[in-house]
Amino acid sequence: MTTYKEIFGKQIKQLSTDPTDAGAEGQVWFNTTSGTFKSLLSVGAWSSGSAMIRATTTAGANHALGVGIQTAAIYAGGYSPYTNKTEHYNGSGWSSGGNMNLTRITSGFGTSTAAVAAGGITFPGTVGNQTEEYNGTAWTTGNALGTSRAYGTGSGILTAGIFFGGSTDGGDTNTVGNTEEYNGTSWSEQNDLNSARKMLGAAGKGPQTAALAFGGDIAPITGNTEAYDGTSWTEVNNLNTARENLGGAGDQTSALAFGGGPAGATATESWDGTNWSTSPATLANGRQSQPTIGTSTSALMVGGPNPSFPGGWVEEYNFSTTVTTGAAWASGGNINTSRYGLRGTGTQTAMVAAGGNIPPNSNTAATEEYNGSSWTSVTSLPAVIQDGNMTGTETASIYAGGAINPGSYPGNTNAYNGSSWTSGGNMNTDVAQYGLTGTSTAAVAFGGYISASPGRSDAVQNYNGTSWSSNPTSLPALRGQFRTAGTQTATFMAGGNAPPGPQPVTTLSYDGSSFSAEADSIVGMNDCGAWGTANSAYFMGGDQPTGTGGTGPTNSGNFYYNGTSWATSARITSGAATFAWAKSSNQNGLIAGGTPGHGNRTEEFQPETTAVNVKTLTSS
Repeated sequence: MTTYKEIFGKQIKQLSTDPTDAGAEGQVWFNTTSGTFKSLLSVGAWSSGSAMIRATTTAGANHALGVGIQTAAIYAGGYSPYTNKTEHYNGSGWSSGGNMNLTRITSGFGTSTAAVAAGGITFPGTVGNQTEEYNGTAWTTGNALGTSRAYGTGSGILTAGIFFGGSTDGGDTNTVGNTEEYNGTSWSEQNDLNSARKMLGAAGKGPQTAALAFGGDIAPITGNTEAYDGTSWTEVNNLNTARENLGGAGDQTSALAFGGGPAGATATESWDGTNWSTSPATLANGRQSQPTIGTSTSALMVGGPNPSFPGGWVEEYNFSTTVTTGAAWASGGNINTSRYGLRGTGTQTAMVAAGGNIPPNSNTAATEEYNGSSWTSVTSLPAVIQDGNMTGTETASIYAGGAINPGSYPGNTNAYNGSSWTSGGNMNTDVAQYGLTGTSTAAVAFGGYISASPGRSDAVQNYNGTSWSSNPTSLPALRGQFRTAGTQTATFMAGGNAPPGPQPVTTLSYDGSSFSAEADSIVGMNDCGAWGTANSAYFMGGDQPTGTGGTGPTNSGNFYYNGTSWATSARITSGAATFAWAKSSNQNGLIAGGTPGHGNRTEEFQPETTAVNVKTLTSS
């Protein structure tokens, strides 16, 4: 196809300029001007995680040590009230770990199996420099920090970590930028942060040579961000939202910032190594905590105060790299008998089509099956016919009604089992060009063309697999040449021809007993194709008069109804009308035959789709 690039089996939109609207989020496109693939892939969301054990006790969760990853984390200490409790998270629930030696507010760094808690405030309110190491089971006392302080934070692993920032008295007037490195045994002073502060966020999961510090309280609260290279701190681009006591995850090149104050922020921001961008993902419950758990694509927010202060809250962040591809048509294998007025049913890869008119004007009974790539001639209908309708599957379907030139409407029903046809009961009202939904054993027919004046019907007829019966409910208006999508008891219908005016734009839904008006279609259309469900359907091609917004007969327009409103979709490669179409419910479909010049052509349709976790893009 000329308008799409292929990558990983997906059709990627080609655009000459990059989209600027919010709807571009999660999309990948090929920029024809630059000749490169481009993307906007910041798709993430927060969801509820399992509540902490302390959520059911008096031991709250705030200003505690939080380290690890989303599926293996440690949370220890904190206050409301002060506690020495340790809990382990396995991705689905919490279990108790060894108690800290000190009951305190604290923070630090580490992994899910080896953590360091440094400084903080011990009960009943003394700022300290104590260090404790955790081996996954028990805490032991380590060498003290060089500077006593509370509300600092850290980054790294047990044998190569750093601790930075804080307050020497726990207040706003004695904030510090002190940075100390830990080698698994002792601390050493390094260059200070450029901006002294407390209650800051951090990211950095490796050695102490690459860390990120962001936000915090320097009186006032700040969005300042600094990067550490193992020797010194460099100021980089600020957070979009200034905040303190926030959570962090990730590393120096790819990080998250979330939560914080004032008032318990819900906003999430993503760091790409250069800039922060605000994510559409928001915490369900804004709060302050300071955990440093997870990566930029998989993180935890644990505990934290909120006006209602349930300290055991847990929320999980998950990021999916998604690719949204545009709808597209592609050529399929040619049908063997070139014709119009044929009808079909099935799916894009398993369809049966029957009947029709071979130009210049000869009815046919030819039946063919499609396997996703080519057509095979099979047993013909018992009689020549055109403009009836089909429903069911490739191996269990019916063909009912239709017309024989010049204007005869026999009303016959024939059932197909995948190899042969058998006769069924005649329709109560003999019609052609009508709407039909259901299966080979439970179907409903709506309206259609009739031989008597005024040439259109409002009759509704039910089929039970053997015979037809009249439904006491009638269409709200006479209508023929319209199309339906859905099931026997959940049908959506649009298009058609209602005398004496032009094609109507009114659409209807049917629930098995009554009709309801739905949103008007974008254009009036008849002799079109349709597939889908009652609340997710495509209508394409046919006659779309200019008076109702179309471009005339055998239009290539394609329109999508989402259960509430209409939108345009990818156009058929060339205009087509009175063709066969698959009745696919998964939105993939095809059309075959038709007029003018469509004759023997088949076109396959793929709707807009989303591929998940596409991490790498390469040119094709």
